[in-house]
Amino acid sequence: MRGEDERLPRFGLRSFRAKFVLVVGGAVLFDLLISGGIALWNVNRLSRDATQQVGLGLTKATGEYLQKYSETTAERADLLIDHVHTEVKILAGSMQTLTDHPQLKEKVGDAIANDPSFSTPLTYNSASDWWQNQPGEASAVTVWGYLLDASRKLPPEVAAQVRDTTAFDIFGPSVQATGARKLQVYWIGPRSAPILRSTPYSNQGVTFDSVYPGHNKTNWWDFFFPQLYEQWQAWLKDPTLKPVDEDITTLSPYMDGVTGKLIVSFMHPVWTKDRKDIAGIVGADLTLDQMADIVQSVKIADTGFAFLAMQNGNVLAVSPDGEKTLGISNSSPSVFDRSLHRSNQPAIVSLPLDQNNDGVIQHIQLNQGGESVPYITVLKRLKPTNLWSSGDPVRSERMLVGLVVPEREIYASLFAAQKSISHATNRILLYQLLAVIISLLIVFAAVFGISKRITAGLSALAGAARRLQSKDYSVRVAIPTRDEVGEVGTAFNRMAEQISFHTENLEQLVDERTKDLEHANQEILELNDKLRDENIRLGAELDVAKHIQMMVLPKPRELEAIPSVDIAAYMRPADEVGGDYYDVLQNGSRVKIGIGDVTGHGLESGVLMLMVQSVARALLETGEGDPRQFLERLNRAIYKNIERTNSNKSLTLAFLDFENGQVILSGQHEDVLVVRSDGGVERIETVDLGLPVGLEHDISPFVATRDIPFNSGDVIVLHTDGVTEATGPEGKLFGLDRLCESARRRHSRTAEEIKAGIIDDLMAHIGTRKIHDDITLLVMKHR
Repeated sequence: MRGEDERLPRFGLRSFRAKFVLVVGGAVLFDLLISGGIALWNVNRLSRDATQQVGLGLTKATGEYLQKYSETTAERADLLIDHVHTEVKILAGSMQTLTDHPQLKEKVGDAIANDPSFSTPLTYNSASDWWQNQPGEASAVTVWGYLLDASRKLPPEVAAQVRDTTAFDIFGPSVQATGARKLQVYWIGPRSAPILRSTPYSNQGVTFDSVYPGHNKTNWWDFFFPQLYEQWQAWLKDPTLKPVDEDITTLSPYMDGVTGKLIVSFMHPVWTKDRKDIAGIVGADLTLDQMADIVQSVKIADTGFAFLAMQNGNVLAVSPDGEKTLGISNSSPSVFDRSLHRSNQPAIVSLPLDQNNDGVIQHIQLNQGGESVPYITVLKRLKPTNLWSSGDPVRSERMLVGLVVPEREIYASLFAAQKSISHATNRILLYQLLAVIISLLIVFAAVFGISKRITAGLSALAGAARRLQSKDYSVRVAIPTRDEVGEVGTAFNRMAEQISFHTENLEQLVDERTKDLEHANQEILELNDKLRDENIRLGAELDVAKHIQMMVLPKPRELEAIPSVDIAAYMRPADEVGGDYYDVLQNGSRVKIGIGDVTGHGLESGVLMLMVQSVARALLETGEGDPRQFLERLNRAIYKNIERTNSNKSLTLAFLDFENGQVILSGQHEDVLVVRSDGGVERIETVDLGLPVGLEHDISPFVATRDIPFNSGDVIVLHTDGVTEATGPEGKLFGLDRLCESARRRHSRTAEEIKAGIIDDLMAHIGTRKIHDDITLLVMKHR
């Protein structure tokens, strides 16, 4: 019988062992495949989602950074041009004032011409056939040969032009010495007598003969600027012919024949008194070195750069490396022509230079060493200006600033983070796959081992299984029999060992994955630090703008120098740059005090405040003494600037004109407080005295004035709504009543003490709450 048993197959298809192996092994195999597949799919999805989210966040932050950088660079270039425009307008305004007062112009001219310490007589150069003054003067004046009579003397009308424009020797050097660095400022006479005055002094007659042969035989305007003079005359007849609503014309950049530098000229016509013709022009020459400094100071990543170009694509300023990347070069040694349209890079040639793409991020491909390299470009346009090019009509020109940076540099952090996540995912997937394979091998070995015997140790196996279920991986089964159950016990012990080993390794894999994710997170934190540093830099630039704004406010020494009136003022912007305005100007015995509040606050409001300050100063310097005319002319200038910048800003603005103990109030703003010497308080409303400045082109129907008696000991308090609308911890406004009471209690003190006391009361009311609006206060007391 034993022999018969030995002849029976130990592992047949009909045996329980075979069936056990097939059923249990198949079930375990299916479970491991399903669970392993789901785990691998989850890991892969987590990696893909993390990569996508990191990519979207960094791409958005990078785009916003490039757009803000382009806007800041364009604003810096616009600010430089605005400075030059302002200086040219001031010079033109001074010459226009003299032109409008001929008798004064003649007296000034005679006085200067007869002062040997200020003016030297003209000397005739017979070899070159022109008259010119001698070195040592502030300005050079030259009368060309085609203006002379047959005896080579100055005709009366030319001599009158020389005499009547000598005031330029006073105004010109002052403008040349202040503000933006200029190559020179000059006066050119009308077509009938185009004499040339320029400062600083140079031997301009000899220079022009050398650089521009034949110029002394043809009228200045026909030789240098054909048709430009006629276009200015057409503007007088029809102002709508101006491409841009301003009188300044910018000449297309050109190579200076003397210095070899790239020059841009700004010209402003001076009209005759009857406004029917041109009395002459004032101009200023500016080298493009300053604008080149702005774009060449731009540093983006490792090799990113900026460039400045005309709207026709001619690049005015770019670094040498940037010029090579753009694939451009100057096509002529005598004419500056470095156009993007002639680039050897097709993507640069096809760049959309129209206004519709202003500030839009564009992705292009540039060929570098036979390899296509992806780049990012951003184009930002400057403010429009009138531009004249030789042989062409005056047109509207909007130069543009472009930023160019390789994608691999600007997205370096993104690529590094994505690569790190990808590597971590691949490692996890590999380990998971190996774990599944090992588990399959172990399970098959265990199933095959325990299929030998299943009966003797079932109870022991059940107890051990329960302990294993409780995560006691140290459990072992001792089955002495050597039948199928004994094999099951042995296989169970092996399975417990493998599960323990697998669990320990799984914890290690999780630790490794956690470390990889921590590394990726650290890289993201480092990128955030870089972005925070950039925000700090932009904040520093806003601090510079705030400093410039505070610089133009009246200085204490100016206020102390005003007789009969004691003045103290205080301004605190809510943001880096405020939108409140105040100024104290003096012209002879008249003191003009202005206060205003631009809608909103921040950089744009601060710029509008500076415009108002500049226009008010210029109007006072021209001698405008009528309060209504003063406010109407200021409004027209500000309205045109606001219209040009497409801004929706406006401001409430009021002026006090003080002279001989009488105050004239004009303009719409907050109530004016008057505290009389006996302590009585008066509130004067200004709602009927004007209209917000910049809201309408013509506010003359709304402008009115009101006389305010102002005797010794009286106090006038001016303020913006940042004072009365300041809220305390309980949400209550400081209000006009508190302001009146604070001023009344201190009316017998000095203006500085009154101002300081009101500010102390205001800050005590605000407490620890944040200040949400600009605060401006001005106290004026009759001595």
